[in-house]
Amino acid sequence: MSQQEPDVRFSLANERTLLAYQRTAIGLIAAAVAVAHFLEDAAIALTLGAVLLVSGAVAAIGGYRRYQAADQAIREGRPLPKGSTALILSAGLVACILIALVYLVSTV
Repeated sequence: MSQQEPDVRFSLANERTLLAYQRTAIGLIAAAVAVAHFLEDAAIALTLGAVLLVSGAVAAIGGYRRYQAADQAIREGRPLPKGSTALILSAGLVACILIALVYLVSTV
């Protein structure tokens, strides 16, 4: 029995979500490079750059894994699985905000 192709709208929406994760990853990695380049070499600035870089990696890898899981669910006619990438990415960004706040307070 051949597998029926899913509605192209769902596949394209899934691809757009993947591309949004990838754009987010590029932005986070660019921010990490900017922090490393423009801020002084204080440990807190390097920590901020590292957290931004890791967050970019989480967005890139997690977004692709989410894409694969959603594609498989769409093709099998199952509900979309819940993923943890958005939660992990949000936690990383909250950490970046807190680190940036400490950096700003300590350099004033």
